[in-house]
Amino acid sequence: MPTDELPETFHVTTAEQLRAVSSLTRHRIMAVLRFEPSTITQIAERVGLAKGSSSYHVRLLERAGLVKVVRTRKVRGVTERYYAMAARAIVLPDPGEGGPDVLMRHAVADLEAAPADGERHVRMAHLRLTEEQFAELGARLQALADEYRELSDPSLPDASLVFALFHPAREQAEGDAK
Repeated sequence: MPTDELPETFHVTTAEQLRAVSSLTRHRIMAVLRFEPSTITQIAERVGLAKGSSSYHVRLLERAGLVKVVRTRKVRGVTERYYAMAARAIVLPDPGEGGPDVLMRHAVADLEAAPADGERHVRMAHLRLTEEQFAELGARLQALADEYRELSDPSLPDASLVFALFHPAREQAEGDAK
């Protein structure tokens, strides 16, 4: 199933789904399936896992509704299943105050695992913005990500784009503590 036939979004709403996406291994499996269907063997090779481990993680993702079988074929008497994402984008719930942000944890782990000699564009900027500027910047970043997602070509190497625009927690000065 080509990615243009997938539903646009899948909203993670259950504890089972949240547990499924919270695993870095399953996050990496979903990245493999983002652009084209793959078999357990193909997934195992791309992620660097044993076939049995890949099968286990894919079954958990399938049970949670995040991936699905999109094609089967017989190979030497064995049915080979091709898995794909259930939607083009997975929307996670707000982590809540003080909750772990799964997406950012996975992004940092992927960045740390990326080849050190590869090209990277990493930047952190501290800004002071009006609420209108904050909202505008968020919308522009989302539009830019959407624009480049539309340009993605499955035949090209993977590239990850992660951004976080947020108001950091304000720490109270010692004299302000109650």
